[in-house]
Order: sequence, then C-alpha cells, then structure tokens
Amino acid sequence: MVRHYEAEQVIDASPDAVFAYVDDHEQFSSHMKKSSWMMGGGRMDTHIDAAEGKTVGSHITMSGKVFGLDLALDEVVTVYDPPRHKAWQTIGEVRLVVIGPYSMNVAIKAADPRSRLCVAIDYELPARRPWLGRLFGGWYARWCVRQMCDGARRHFADRAGL
Repeated sequence: MVRHYEAEQVIDASPDAVFAYVDDHEQFSSHMKKSSWMMGGGRMDTHIDAAEGKTVGSHITMSGKVFGLDLALDEVVTVYDPPRHKAWQTIGEVRLVVIGPYSMNVAIKAADPRSRLCVAIDYELPARRPWLGRLFGGWYARWCVRQMCDGARRHFADRAGL
C-alpha cells in the first residue's frame, strides 16, 4: 500500500527563483545532512551525477548512518519541467529505516508576485521491519516534506531580510 503526504507553502519569490532553489538538491534536502533527533543523531551525504539532478534520468544518491544503521538510496529524476514541476523516485535497493521506496513530487505555481510550492511524497513501508514504518513512517514523511517547504520559505525570507 502506497502512503501519501503533501504540504504547501507560499514563498516570497518568483517560480523561477523557487525552482532554482528546489533544483539544487544539496540545498533542498539539506535537512538530511544535519544531525538531528529525527535523523537518530546521524546524517546522510548527497552525491549528484554529472547532470546535477537537472535532467530526466539524472541520479542522486544518498548514504550515511541513522540510529547507527548504514543507509543508502539511489534516486532518479523522472520529471523535469522548469519552473513548474520536478519529480524523482528511488530505484534499486533502498536501505532506509522507517520508509521504503518512495517518489517525491514538487509543483510550483505562480501566485503573483509570490509562488505556491507543493511538495509531496508517496512511499511504501520498508521491506525490513515494516512495523517501524507503520509506527513512524507517516511522522517521518511529514517531517521531511515540512523541512523542504519550510527550508524554501526561510531561504527566501532570509534573502529578503524578513
């Protein structure tokens, strides 16, 4: 069964500027690079291929430790339509703790002079320890999506000096 979570955020920037922020995967997923209680004291490193995640078929890999467990995943960009839409999904073996394979979808709509950013995740429970996914998968999905939305809002608010 695929589970879904999405969130929207109004951003004080044009769709082009918001897409450029989203398109910088290291920046957009920076919440994964920071040690936090949601990351079990661990962190993930992001590696981007030569296409920098900016074309359909481009790969983004992440690896690291969370709760002392080795984690890894490979994502491939499936939709690339600047400045409106970008999507990616995991492929191959996904070594995560509370969610399994997933797809992310980012949509940006003009809300002159601002933008409406929608970030969504569709995910499965992990193959190993699915009970952890039932307990914490939704919580983690909400946290991750909210981090992406809030990070974009903060990025543009900081630039505007708000």
